[in-house]
Amino acid sequence: VGIQMKLEFFQRKFWTASRQCPSLDGRCSISCDDEAINCYLIDNNGFILVAEDYRQTGNFFGEIEGAVMNKLLTMGSFKRITLYDYQAMCRTNKESSDSAHSLLDPYNAFFAAVKWIMTELVVFLVEFNLCSWWHSDLTAKAQRLKQTLEPCDTEYPAFVSERTIKETTGNIACDDCFKSFVIQQIPSSNLFMVVVDNECNCESILPITMEPIEIRSLLNYCEHNESLKCERLKSQKIRRRPESCHGFHPEENARECGGVLGLSAKPTLVLLPLLLAIFS
Repeated sequence: VGIQMKLEFFQRKFWTASRQCPSLDGRCSISCDDEAINCYLIDNNGFILVAEDYRQTGNFFGEIEGAVMNKLLTMGSFKRITLYDYQAMCRTNKESSDSAHSLLDPYNAFFAAVKWIMTELVVFLVEFNLCSWWHSDLTAKAQRLKQTLEPCDTEYPAFVSERTIKETTGNIACDDCFKSFVIQQIPSSNLFMVVVDNECNCESILPITMEPIEIRSLLNYCEHNESLKCERLKSQKIRRRPESCHGFHPEENARECGGVLGLSAKPTLVLLPLLLAIFS
């Protein structure tokens, strides 16, 4: 049995409950409305569910409070594990070799010629000026590097809370101040309430991100370095892609596996629409 509710409704109920204290007058000695502290509601994986700044909802807590997350990892409140994605997509620079060629027929050649002529005419009219006749060296041709997505293997971190810890406090030594925080588990849930001191900024401690790392670059790093992480990576069986086509010809290009030959028209069929476009 589950209950589905809107996040705005849940956040409103949470802030209402956080302002209710068991004192005689019902007031809280420390409230999340105080500008000196920041209150977060995070889950057991460290993602923010409720925050004073609604734009932080859904982000990883280590990206917002890197110093506090580092301290929680050191204290054992959270532990870091490594996950692998063998079906990821990485951005790579597109090389000149393509797998297939576009089909070329007389109609496409004719319309391409007309489009090219009209484009050159428009560009000529837009860029026409007398100054360029004497200073032709001032023009520059920009080249755009095209990037594409290719399958790759990546690793990325994940964080899991220690459920046996009910409440933890800590202090973090920053450059010229101490940053204090309190984390408390909410009973009968996988949520934690975190209250962080806002008056001390630990800019020297970098935030913890969950950006994936391509395993190929990591393997290149491990070839020249020895560490526990590299030994663990080498001990795992990582799926490798074939570097060449499977037994056809030694001069085959592996990137063109599965490609087809393009169909091109004869030179006379290509020149005929161009001549018609010029004389018309």
